[in-house]
Amino acid sequence: MRIRFGYDMTYHTQRPTPMVGMLNVHYSRAGQLESQDFLTTEPQVPISTYHDSFGNFCFRLVAPGGDIRFHADAVIHDSGAVDPVNLNAIQHEIADLPDDAMQFLLGSRYCETDILSQEAWRLFENAPTGWGRVQAICDYVHNYLRFNYQDCDPTRTAAQAYNKGVGVCRDFAHLAIAFTRCMNIPARYCTGYISDIGLPPPYSDQDFCAWMEVYLGGQWWTFDPRNNAPRVGRILMARGRDAADVPLVQTFGPHMLRHFQVWMEQLPD
Repeated sequence: MRIRFGYDMTYHTQRPTPMVGMLNVHYSRAGQLESQDFLTTEPQVPISTYHDSFGNFCFRLVAPGGDIRFHADAVIHDSGAVDPVNLNAIQHEIADLPDDAMQFLLGSRYCETDILSQEAWRLFENAPTGWGRVQAICDYVHNYLRFNYQDCDPTRTAAQAYNKGVGVCRDFAHLAIAFTRCMNIPARYCTGYISDIGLPPPYSDQDFCAWMEVYLGGQWWTFDPRNNAPRVGRILMARGRDAADVPLVQTFGPHMLRHFQVWMEQLPD
């Protein structure tokens, strides 16, 4: 399956402003790119790149002041399979977890395990361990939070989303991640593209999306508490502890987002 994807965004700054971000496909999918998702800017500015502590590919630049446009348009090959499911994937004892999974048990900026721990155990202590427990968390978050794109708050935490009962995909992911970590299961935040391939219309406008990966049965598995169903053509961009680790674009100064468009569509083979 061939999938075209990309974005077109325009930021406005009053003065020269440094920016960093993560808008490229994750290195684990880079070998499946038919055409590269190169970031281009208008006006052209020098761009440097680096890998962060999670292995994400990052860019950095200085916006010159005024409008700056970010654009990419690429094609990737995908198997066409839905997100894999393994109902028998076990939950590990903490002592048996690999060292690199341990950080994804801890509380983080948007996932306050200390605040939500008692509630998590009240809700999910009697759920089956392993895959069943994580699915119970996703079912609960999916049904409990009301999705409202107009009620987006970039500083909202998992506990705040739980208290308010509303959010967008990042809030669904943060709350599910926090509950999962409270139940001693490593969970990490993911951002990227989620397609509508294989779903009936009508389709909503495309956007970057958030989901989570959970460590069960010796490997990481995808769970999506916002949509709560396996999808075709999911494209990972970056992973971290929560949204604070994987900003699409972060500016070191005041800015305004003037234009935002994301696309993802299946192409003929």
